Amino acid sequence: MSQSLGRALTILGELGEGPRTLDELAAKVGVHKTTVLRLLRTMEDERFVHRDSDHRFHLGSRLFALAGAALERRGIRDVAAPHLARLNDETGQTVHLGVYEGGNVIYLDKYDSRHAIRMYSRVGLSMPLHATAIAKVLLADLPEPRRRRVAAEIEYTLFTEHTIDGPAALLDELSRVADKGYALDDAEHETFIRCVAAPVRDATGRVVAAVSISVPEVLLNRDEVLALLPDLLRTVRAISADCGHAEP
Repeated sequence: MSQSLGRALTILGELGEGPRTLDELAAKVGVHKTTVLRLLRTMEDERFVHRDSDHRFHLGSRLFALAGAALERRGIRDVAAPHLARLNDETGQTVHLGVYEGGNVIYLDKYDSRHAIRMYSRVGLSMPLHATAIAKVLLADLPEPRRRRVAAEIEYTLFTEHTIDGPAALLDELSRVADKGYALDDAEHETFIRCVAAPVRDATGRVVAAVSISVPEVLLNRDEVLALLPDLLRTVRAISADCGHAEP
């Protein structure tokens, strides 16, 4: 990868986290401001970034258009959409669709809760591999050698007192998830949120996505979140059937 391309991608990744000043971007990239400004002007001309009246840079409209086009071409999103909308309507809770891609687990779709208290997330955002229910479901389907390799490479950030803190604990949890057919994020990423997730399978039986229901603790306790599991399992089975999967 060329230096300029690498720096431009670093800038776009940083802007994905929020608006940044020229000084902040130069510090992130590790080069002089004039170099970063030259890249920003090129990206600004192509509408990949834009600058506001306070001279802070944001992601631009062309990038959003490309992101939308990429998402629309992901078949599983279209197949899952009516089922996710129904699950969201039935439960009233936040529903996510996630996939494992390029070593990251990302949100591919989201249906917001009807309640005032919601979790923060957005489509395209990557999630911690060791601290989210969707990630556990997707990693649990990996072949054992790859699963161990991924577990060994994770940076085990402790988000809460319940966060999994190392490879051995994660591998044990993934084995349980594979056996049970679903995963629970028991306030492991955020202290006030619990999520339950289950896999979507294609015609070969491979897990191609996962669906989760996320609930703030003030709305439902742990047992009440797990009581949503039958609705979730019914949903992922319906999506899997539409993907050609036949239950054994």
